[in-house]
Amino acid sequence: MAKQKKQPRPKAETPKGFRDYFGHEVAERQEMLSKIAEVYQRYGYDALESSAVETVEALGKFLPDVDRPNEGVFAWQEDDDQTWLALRYDLTAPLARVYAQHRNDLPTPYRRYAMGPVWRNEKPGPGRFRQFYQCDADTVGTASMAADAEICAMLADTLETVGIPRGDYIVRVNNRKVLNGVLESMKIDEAGTRDAVLRTIDKFDKVGEAGVRELLGKGRLDASGAYIDGVGLSDAQAEPVLKFLTSRAGTVEETLANLREAVGDSNMGAEGIAELVEIAALLDAQGYGEDRITIDPSVVRGLGYYTGPVFEAELTFEITDEKGRPRQFGSVAGGGRYDDLVKRFTGQEVPATGISIGVDRLLAALRAKGRIGGTARGPVLVTVMDRDRMADYQTMAAELRNAGIRAEVYLGNPKNFGNQLKYADRRDSPLAIIEGGDEKDRGVVTVKDLVLGKALAENIQSNEEWKEQPAQEEIQRGDLVSYVAKKLGQ
Repeated sequence: MAKQKKQPRPKAETPKGFRDYFGHEVAERQEMLSKIAEVYQRYGYDALESSAVETVEALGKFLPDVDRPNEGVFAWQEDDDQTWLALRYDLTAPLARVYAQHRNDLPTPYRRYAMGPVWRNEKPGPGRFRQFYQCDADTVGTASMAADAEICAMLADTLETVGIPRGDYIVRVNNRKVLNGVLESMKIDEAGTRDAVLRTIDKFDKVGEAGVRELLGKGRLDASGAYIDGVGLSDAQAEPVLKFLTSRAGTVEETLANLREAVGDSNMGAEGIAELVEIAALLDAQGYGEDRITIDPSVVRGLGYYTGPVFEAELTFEITDEKGRPRQFGSVAGGGRYDDLVKRFTGQEVPATGISIGVDRLLAALRAKGRIGGTARGPVLVTVMDRDRMADYQTMAAELRNAGIRAEVYLGNPKNFGNQLKYADRRDSPLAIIEGGDEKDRGVVTVKDLVLGKALAENIQSNEEWKEQPAQEEIQRGDLVSYVAKKLGQ
């Protein structure tokens, strides 16, 4: 009888494009999301937690740069009725389904915010994961530009609340109708050519005016030396696009005047400019100047479903890349108006506008600014000197917890006290509580300040100095909670 092959052990590794998040990372994210939620609630938005799984049909064909609905998502087919299901790729498509399903029970307009992970089945890369967090706020059911202005104001307030000061960010606003008006004035009828022009416009930040001019024409050599075919427009056809992309001026009034020239006699373009004028006036009335929110025609987002104003929050401070070169941090949030998304379910146009914050990018920005990223303080450690007195140690920990102090009892092998202190060091514990038999008889405990002890240890030269160092103190057992609270500043 042949010997059965041993089943290989599974590899202990995360799949490509996924990662694990540990204590301080989770705590930092939760703290930031809590601050964002406070701002959203202040503006009257209610929380919504929708299903992580949707039907592929409900998600639709709105994933950027993807043609087929089940391409780019993690999808599977149900055995019973052959329905295709998928993990949500953003938080906006599920909102459209929720509103269509529950619209008779929801207020109009409906303001909601949502926070949670989303999944995209795309090629991972440096800093690009297949699972990441988003934080959205949307208003469904009103065509008023006041809703778009409110979203921009709320985004500015959110950035400042989480620790991005004024001067380190700018919220840029544009309007897809203006861009569509430019395309209308170019008199391009072929859908394929229009799409090619849109893709080229989207590269403006990377290749600049000269690069876009080449790509709209015959083509250009990229940085690698490869030749990229152009759209094939004449210089005259390309001119409105270039006027549009370079129309930003020193003031909003000058920018709008340049945009009017770019759209020519297009009614749609004029409508988009009028909406930008209204948004600018509403923001000015609330005290949001051009140093915080500005009209910027170079913002081109959401070739899939944005139908009106579009927004982007960009961080303007410099960081150094992996090669030590300075560069701007870039975009951390984006959004806009999408008046056709709910219509897929209801057959009726339902206006909507919203914003999505890239949580991981914003956290990375805060770390780059030194706003977060310090070592998180671990729990106070109650050491175990006598395993038969575990109840006494658990009582101490319970008293500390009941006072709102994070605490734990050492649950490893207590035989080697040095190992307990090594464990405390790995846990970043600020204090260690010590009660041996002698301390128990005298009604005292010893509190060891591990942070101070670590700092003093670097400068102590002799045993005499070590004995005199003030990193630990004997206190009355009944004073434990008040003493620890004072030491921790609670």
